[in-house]
Amino acid sequence: MKTLNIFSSACVYIMTLRLRQKSLLLFPMCFLIAFNAHSRDLAELTINVFPGGFNWPAYAAEDLGIFKANGLRVNIQGTKGSVAQMTDLSEGKFDIAMTAIDNIVAYVEGQGEAPIGAQPDFVAVMGSDNSFLSLVCEPGINSFSELRGKNLSVDARTTGYAFVLFEILEKNNLTPNDYTVQTAGGMTQRFSALMEKKHSATMLSAPFNILAKNNGFVQLSSAIDVFGNYQGNVAATKRSWAEKNSDKLIAFIQSYTQAIDWLYEPKNHDEAIKILLANVPSLTPELAQSTYQELLNPKTGFFKKGAMSIPGIQTVLQLRSKYAKPHKELQDPFKYYDPKYYNRALNIKP
Repeated sequence: MKTLNIFSSACVYIMTLRLRQKSLLLFPMCFLIAFNAHSRDLAELTINVFPGGFNWPAYAAEDLGIFKANGLRVNIQGTKGSVAQMTDLSEGKFDIAMTAIDNIVAYVEGQGEAPIGAQPDFVAVMGSDNSFLSLVCEPGINSFSELRGKNLSVDARTTGYAFVLFEILEKNNLTPNDYTVQTAGGMTQRFSALMEKKHSATMLSAPFNILAKNNGFVQLSSAIDVFGNYQGNVAATKRSWAEKNSDKLIAFIQSYTQAIDWLYEPKNHDEAIKILLANVPSLTPELAQSTYQELLNPKTGFFKKGAMSIPGIQTVLQLRSKYAKPHKELQDPFKYYDPKYYNRALNIKP
């Protein structure tokens, strides 16, 4: 009965994740003074995201009116996995993807799992975080050796964070012959499968890893502890779209970075928690506080100003060079990241 209750709570949590536009009267006076946009003048923009607390800056930018202050009406839509997201990006079904930069590298190089071929038009334009990834296991597994013979889940075998999982396991003396891997989709799908114990372990980010730990699941390791520098989520788009819509893209980057600044201000703690709870209604205040401590940790939380970690991209390229097929030696971060829009948004001279 306890397992059923845990699963039911998890299902409610997943189903109530808010991934649509919402307007709250939390508009700071500084943004009102900076820009007084009328609805008819707002430029439409659609961003596609994986469910999770790592969307907090987008939620804050929407609920505080930061997007609106920068002239944008933003629609936030969810995706069920990287295959769907990258396919939809290639077809122009949305403008910007908040996604792992590993996905962008994979599809630029023609190594992606979706049957859409190489996508040299894909490009990252802003950083976000180190992925906040943790290896979480079912109760009773307290060491890497206990993962031998177990079934582990990933989003896709060739993209996302599968290679992070493989490298963590290798560094802890497990070979590919010691475990099996099954694709299970995005974070919500993997979390659900883990809660049902269909798989023994997977990589999760906050607040999923925290929710799992609160229900007796075990966190064995984190990506940042293993790799040090790792570039996780980024804002990505198509080069052709960016060239034609540079004003909208720059406004988005400005809004997102302003939201990160606002979230990091200690005086905004209580309001930030309210925004998270409003967008993820099933979170308890205690879980929201734990999420705050993890995602807004001054050293390991969201990258300040939405900066991109070039050493972090190099870690991604090293992993892809080792594990991806067909084999390629990948070395140039700027093949996948164009900093000019970020630099213009923040008035940074090259």
